Amino acid sequence: MAIAVALLKSKLLLQKNNSSNNHNTNNGAGAVSSSADPPPPNSRSDDHDSLKWKRKAKERKREILRLQEDLKLAEDGMQYDLFPQNAACKCYFYDNMGILSDKQLEDRRFNDVLRRRFLRQVRIKERKRRRDASFKQHVPGTNSDNEIEQLSSSVDFLVELCDAISPTDVEDQAFKNWSHQAVDFILMTLKSMLPVGDNREIIEGIISGLVMRLLRRTCNGSHADDSQHTESNACFYVQHLIRKLGSEAYVGQRIILSVSQGICTAAESLLFMDPFDDAFPNMHNCMYMMIQLIQFLVSDYLLNWSEKEDLEMGLFEDWVSSLLHARKALEILESRNGLYVLYIDRVIGDVAKKAGQSSLLQRLKPNVCFSLFR
Repeated sequence: MAIAVALLKSKLLLQKNNSSNNHNTNNGAGAVSSSADPPPPNSRSDDHDSLKWKRKAKERKREILRLQEDLKLAEDGMQYDLFPQNAACKCYFYDNMGILSDKQLEDRRFNDVLRRRFLRQVRIKERKRRRDASFKQHVPGTNSDNEIEQLSSSVDFLVELCDAISPTDVEDQAFKNWSHQAVDFILMTLKSMLPVGDNREIIEGIISGLVMRLLRRTCNGSHADDSQHTESNACFYVQHLIRKLGSEAYVGQRIILSVSQGICTAAESLLFMDPFDDAFPNMHNCMYMMIQLIQFLVSDYLLNWSEKEDLEMGLFEDWVSSLLHARKALEILESRNGLYVLYIDRVIGDVAKKAGQSSLLQRLKPNVCFSLFR
């Protein structure tokens, strides 16, 4: 409308000028003019108004596109929702938190309604994050690029959810709903993407970053004293999220490798740390949580991983060797706390038992196998 008004005004002005020029020409017929007729006094002002209207029209168009995108984000999938927005997540995601079980912990009742709702929430958060950036027209990419972007956004959503959690929020149904949906969506996306080829390094970087950020949240917030029991309880929820993410071998094996390396680093820190240091109880409790996390993953999923043809044997040998190296690092602390070695020996024994019950034993390198059963 603004462009149309500007063009109409310009056309009317042009017609007026032409009519005025024709009138002057008729009145001065036969006379020789010494100089050209000056331009109408208001022509420059009218051109400026025309440009101003065109600029306003472009700004209005950008605003309309921005509002249309906001509306699409808000309405995406809402017409398909069967439940109200405050519907609770009907699952048993946190029922076995902190409990050792030989049965595989798996709950795949992640229906399309929850998936669409979760995606909508992720998109809204991503939209708010980019609100300050300049508006750019969206250029559709390939399907693989869109899946990688969704995976990265979901990972950021889960990490931010865990970072922002307070001790009183862990019992909140909203946190349980969103965290469950984030974990299931990440696992489903990984299965559909099959990280091979050009996407392999990108996906591995996203998953490795997710593991490190969640482990940091688990250890940084863990406390051994009773006054911080509620905060420690929040860390157990995050530990359980990592445990659930480990159901997929691609993620689980990388978790064990990162945690076993973290145990070596923590053992070295404890060796030179003053027992009366304020950070000592936190590091001490973090050590137990890391050993316990490996025990959960091995007990829950190792046999199931061994049945998959796409199991990365090189990565399996890497984390087994790293776990044995962590055991040696904890031996140095045995004079201070012998329970570290006792607990990690239990985990290594469980790994050897599970490997003996599967085909992993025949596929291991002889030196790794010898170290595992020594």
